[in-house]
Amino acid sequence: MKAAVMYDYNTPLVVEDVELDAPKEGEVLIRTGAAGICRSDYHFMKGEAKTLLPVVLGHEGAGTVEAVGPGVSTVQQGDNVILSFVPNCGRCFFCTTGRANLCDLHAATAGTLFDGTMRLHKDGQRISHFGKVACFAERTVVPESGCIPVSQDVPLGVAALIGCSVTTGVGASVFNAQIEPGSTVAVVGCGGVGLNVIQGARLLNASQVIAVDIREGALEFATKFGATHSVNATHQDAVARVKEITGGRGADYTFEVYGSAETVETAYDMARKGGTVVVVGIAPVGETAGINAVSLVREEKVLKGTYYGSARCHVDMPRIVDMYLSRRLDLDELITRRYSLDQINEAYEDLEAGGIGRGVIVF
Repeated sequence: MKAAVMYDYNTPLVVEDVELDAPKEGEVLIRTGAAGICRSDYHFMKGEAKTLLPVVLGHEGAGTVEAVGPGVSTVQQGDNVILSFVPNCGRCFFCTTGRANLCDLHAATAGTLFDGTMRLHKDGQRISHFGKVACFAERTVVPESGCIPVSQDVPLGVAALIGCSVTTGVGASVFNAQIEPGSTVAVVGCGGVGLNVIQGARLLNASQVIAVDIREGALEFATKFGATHSVNATHQDAVARVKEITGGRGADYTFEVYGSAETVETAYDMARKGGTVVVVGIAPVGETAGINAVSLVREEKVLKGTYYGSARCHVDMPRIVDMYLSRRLDLDELITRRYSLDQINEAYEDLEAGGIGRGVIVF
């Protein structure tokens, strides 16, 4: 089968034939239908985060079950599934206390499947599985717990986005922050995930949803998904402008959705006294944000992170699918660019160039 393999950082992905072993116990063979072009993969491509090399990247995906390994009971051949990049063991402390998105075994076996081995290889060399998904490939083997069945009524491109950007963004608003109706919200970073934070804020009836970005096209696009105001941080003091829009107080909830120390600090500074700051974006490894420790106490701000939208994938992804099917979430319009697997490097060039919305590889 064809896959896009990363052999080193800061080098183009190589689209080539690789071999894929059959699924073992508790594993599922998926024919990939769609894979999202997400900045999280790009952090690894640029060497801002490290993984086992060589690797097949791709963590935002959906596809169709082709075969199942021994013991698999929740999916069968022919099922369409969303792929979760945090499949869970179901036994560790976090899984058994309702926070499976923080699964210990998944974190301890990064780059491999749960048994510590790989199914991908070429000429005797093993190739690692990014996020236990590795969907920049025509087929992939994933854990059963990483498969969330989805209706045939949901296009696989949309299902792929639910596998990451939609769940992460909507979840940050709905499952993590739990925005109160009538609140003011500021979203710093309006890429694929930020747009879904905005949609989540709209779902919860926020009174003002302020989009903050450095790209005018992204800000204009954000209005289609619920932004009521926009702030271009290239031309304006973003903190001052958000405070102006919110009557001088600052926003009730702020979200950092880019992934840098600077944007974390910006989101913190534009939150009101007693406001909640939610960090969604993943900054480069080793980057540290400077937070005013005095204001954290005296202004009683709440600063917290959210991983994967704090979602319980097997419970919350079907809820998000229902929101899409009932037209409460607009996911079709998020997809603005489509590519073949052979165009994957071009897709990331477009992402780096500031393309709005989400790009999707269609198989």
